[in-house]
Amino acid sequence: MRISLIQMKVGPDKRENLRRAEALALTARGSDVIMLPEMFCCPYGNESFVKNAEPEGGEVTETLSRTARECGAYLIGGSMPEAAGGSIYNTCFVYRPDGEPAAKHRKAHLFDIDVKGGQRFFESDTLTAGEGAAVFSTPFGRFGVCICFDIRFPGFIHGMEGIDFLAVPAAFNMTTGPLHWELLFRARAVDEQIFTFGCAPARDEAGAYVSYANSLMVDPWGRVIARAGTAECVLTADIDPAEVRAVRAQIPTGRR
Repeated sequence: MRISLIQMKVGPDKRENLRRAEALALTARGSDVIMLPEMFCCPYGNESFVKNAEPEGGEVTETLSRTARECGAYLIGGSMPEAAGGSIYNTCFVYRPDGEPAAKHRKAHLFDIDVKGGQRFFESDTLTAGEGAAVFSTPFGRFGVCICFDIRFPGFIHGMEGIDFLAVPAAFNMTTGPLHWELLFRARAVDEQIFTFGCAPARDEAGAYVSYANSLMVDPWGRVIARAGTAECVLTADIDPAEVRAVRAQIPTGRR
């Protein structure tokens, strides 16, 4: 299985972000799975969430569906501010290679932190938490999807029945990123004996919210097998799904 993570620059113009995401995804054509970062279509900030919110079936999801079809790949569409029922959710839409929907996950654990001398941010000022996890099947195995802060809850991940891969669109910041980004992806990989993939926006030092970037892929042994830096890039690796079964056979912890 070939997977590509799109660590893209995100600016204030939604249509330009959509154009950029589609163009970068097309450079990864030939990959079986392509993934975008959290809030790939707008800056990460509460005012931006409100300004750019739109319902499923709008410009963002239409672009994602088309891009999946153009690339002939499963497209894990990062996340976007989804307007639904008078609320706004931080939502990841997943599309199959034919452009049809495969899964949808609304961020279940909102990013509400106040670190002394560091980052302070409350998604709950504008966003509503979703419920439950999202899992979808591919010819390569089963994917679980969560968004950023969700990865800090091992019980939530453990509840994703029978997954082989965990895809996490995320935007860790410069306080938690250096401390916890790699640690959490390696921990969840070892906990569940799965591949974990974290896709973040490229770093913009001038932005109101500065992404740690460093998109990465971790194997079921907990080894980092691919990692980006801070600039915009497409991170691609070839994955052997059989490694999940091999690790579980060698270290039987009850995962299947």
